[in-house]
Amino acid sequence: MRTEAAELVFDEATKVYPGRDGAAVDHLSLTVPAGEICVLVGPSGGGKTTALKLVNRLIPLTSGYIRIDGRQIGDYDVAELRRSIGYVIQQVGLFPHMTIEANIGTVPRLLGRPRSWVKTRSAELLELVGLDPSYAKRFPAQLSGGERQRVGLARALAANPPLMLMDEPFGAIDPIVRGRLQDEFLRLQSELRKTVVFVTHDIDEAIKVGDRIAILREGGKLAQYDTPQRILEHPVDDFVADFVGQDRGLKVLSLRKLGDLDLAPGGRHSGDGMPSLPADSSLRDALAVLVAEHRDSLLVVGADGSPLGVATRKDLIG
Repeated sequence: MRTEAAELVFDEATKVYPGRDGAAVDHLSLTVPAGEICVLVGPSGGGKTTALKLVNRLIPLTSGYIRIDGRQIGDYDVAELRRSIGYVIQQVGLFPHMTIEANIGTVPRLLGRPRSWVKTRSAELLELVGLDPSYAKRFPAQLSGGERQRVGLARALAANPPLMLMDEPFGAIDPIVRGRLQDEFLRLQSELRKTVVFVTHDIDEAIKVGDRIAILREGGKLAQYDTPQRILEHPVDDFVADFVGQDRGLKVLSLRKLGDLDLAPGGRHSGDGMPSLPADSSLRDALAVLVAEHRDSLLVVGADGSPLGVATRKDLIG
């Protein structure tokens, strides 16, 4: 399997468990372009995790096909397939008796990489996910939940896979740390451009991290597969509209940045107590600041803190 990002295709993929009425995943067809993040969301019983596990053959297909860069997953040796796919789960699954360095190097060692290569790669990945190199000699029990999740992400990246599967990767983390991990993941993705299938039950997380979102109905039927903006602005039916929430107009604001606005000149306002936010802040965050501070406008600043202009409530809500 290639080490660059890979296109992933579900082609009428179906999973029916013996003795159960109906399918867990029902004729799922969608394409995840190489280098993009596809988020699977839906109610309990929607088949999100089942669809994910079909990709690395933890669960066998009943019918249909799944292809990675045009090659059916059934054509791979199962061990080769799994070693070539990064896999991150909510519980992380680190080996408690192994150091962090050894955990990160699990797959490269199986692929025959020498110890010196594994040591260097582990150090690189610790830095990449925002952990000090000293963590290499620690054990999982010595880390916080958020730190273990970062190590899990580093382990999934260790063999430079073209495809990553992430099953509720930040679901067990408190909201503040979860937001930071989401930001760190998006930063990594901007550098590495992996193909990612990401399962979550949280529509806000899906909107934040996904290039595309697949909303599944109960029974594993695909309701809508589209960009976050199109799903929020043009839900295909009442089920999708209800699932994304009545506040979907506010959620749309989370997709746009202050720097996208046509700002009014505002250098003279920088010292009058007006709240300020960086240009890469979302319109939703900006509106929250204005409401909290009972203001009608705020100063937008650049990365160096220099004023770029003023945004008003009217600007934010169009």
